Amino acid sequence: MIKPLLTIIGFFLLSIGVVPAQEKGEKAVAAVVEKLRQAMIDGSKAELESIASEKLSYGHSGGLIENKTEFVEKIASGRSDFVTIDIKDQTISVSGKTAIVRHKLSAKTNDGGKPGEVNLLILLVFQKENKQWKLLARQAVKLAS
Repeated sequence: MIKPLLTIIGFFLLSIGVVPAQEKGEKAVAAVVEKLRQAMIDGSKAELESIASEKLSYGHSGGLIENKTEFVEKIASGRSDFVTIDIKDQTISVSGKTAIVRHKLSAKTNDGGKPGEVNLLILLVFQKENKQWKLLARQAVKLAS
């Protein structure tokens, strides 16, 4: 009788500790997503480089895949120019050193001086490297109008 009760109490105490750690991880990832959003608007090469993993695979909705250097240079140079980026319906799932982020992204762009708008579904994969969350992969899909 006592042994099952102690097992249940032990499991309960362990589960209490897991929830705050999970929430802490999700908050840290959300902060990096916000940092990425702002760096893409600002075109900040240093910020983009600090967020992106050396092994980044950055997928565009049109099928183009870029590595870290290509992704950073395209935004820092202004060839891909985000004027605004709005994120909605974001979900974050953390599992160990990996985090999956999904959201809807609406943005105003000015690529090559040509104003435009994009509405995308985004999947981001972050990996913890040296205690920092780094963007490992991104894939965008155009939202049906």
